[in-house]
Amino acid sequence: METVIKPQNQGTKRLFKNPILEKLTRTHISIPLIIFFSYASSLLYWSVTHTSLTIATTVLMFFIGMIAWTLMEYFIHRYVFHMTAESEKRAKLQYTLHGVHHEFPKDKERLAMPPIVSITIATLLLFLFRLILGDFVFSFLPGFLVGYASYLSVHYMIHSFQPPKNFLKILWVNHSVHHYKNGEVVFGVSSPLWDYVFGTINR
Repeated sequence: METVIKPQNQGTKRLFKNPILEKLTRTHISIPLIIFFSYASSLLYWSVTHTSLTIATTVLMFFIGMIAWTLMEYFIHRYVFHMTAESEKRAKLQYTLHGVHHEFPKDKERLAMPPIVSITIATLLLFLFRLILGDFVFSFLPGFLVGYASYLSVHYMIHSFQPPKNFLKILWVNHSVHHYKNGEVVFGVSSPLWDYVFGTINR
């Protein structure tokens, strides 16, 4: 079951009858950015003051975390947000998670996950990565979260402002292709790296 969504240049859409649930689907972009930069800063502070990691190791793990985020961004966008709608329930879930953004791409209140969801996921990742990485998590996860915050910033700017006249313009071009030409290509928003790797850069 494939639903073709025609983008609207303005407007929004109510997802839930319950006003509390509906409110939770919306957020000003500044709120998640403040949360995640603060979260990342706190973890880095803990890394410096409570672990034996060297500065060089901390910096290296931070950048590995940022790169890891770009891969996660690609997979989530491609396989979760654009899941195959094999049933009516699945189609509704896909629309709630991401389809509504494709229908109303300029709705600025729906350009980021609700903070409560994001904080919950970030905390779960902290415990999960702690089991896998040990103390390295306190430098890896900040990079991962800063990568996510950077993605949110880029995504917001692409949908809110005209493209710049520099090398970053390609990010606007790529995302416009994804929204207005072919929603099954160019899944990377903050970076086209993994689209080249997995062959989905085709326009």
